[in-house]
Amino acid sequence: MAKAGSRRSSESAGARSSAQTRAALVAAAVAELRESGFAGASARAIAARAGCNQALVFYHFGSVAKLQLAALDAVSSARDERYRAMVAASGSLGDLVRAARSVFEEDLDQGHVTVLVEMIAAAQFTPELRPEVAARIRPWRAFAAESIQEALAGSPAARLLPPDEAAHAVVALYLGLEMLANLEGERGPALALFDRAGRVASLLDVFRRRRR
Repeated sequence: MAKAGSRRSSESAGARSSAQTRAALVAAAVAELRESGFAGASARAIAARAGCNQALVFYHFGSVAKLQLAALDAVSSARDERYRAMVAASGSLGDLVRAARSVFEEDLDQGHVTVLVEMIAAAQFTPELRPEVAARIRPWRAFAAESIQEALAGSPAARLLPPDEAAHAVVALYLGLEMLANLEGERGPALALFDRAGRVASLLDVFRRRRR
């Protein structure tokens, strides 16, 4: 009995250690992608930052690319949670645009954009990454379509902007704005565009209230 209990305790500790190691490697991969880029986020660099042997990269993830994708998943999960909370708290289209502006700045400040940009850029010359990164973009389009459909309900624009097409344009524009702001180190033009979009959205909200 004592031996069985000891074995279960050891297995439990081992599982916790394994989960902690995976988490440490993912966090280290996020940091390396943000600071050193895709090319610099090597198994050696990631493992050194995580404080473990680089063989554990391959043990837990199979390859550096799969670890980097796990890092992108971690960043996407954090952004998804923040974006959904933002949409839930928005009572109008104008609120939604203002919240998007705020999150846009958060993405830049916290380095989320850099991780995404590095993985998109890497997918251009790493064929096996292309479908994986593309698959991680698709849920954002679905989320954008859902948000746009809800935000435009009752607005004249709802008949002019099919949600799926509008979502594709919004995601492409948002990614492009993030990439340019990240590349140029200048977010002013993007923020000015958000401000102008916010004014247009406020007008649409006025029309929607009047129709009601």
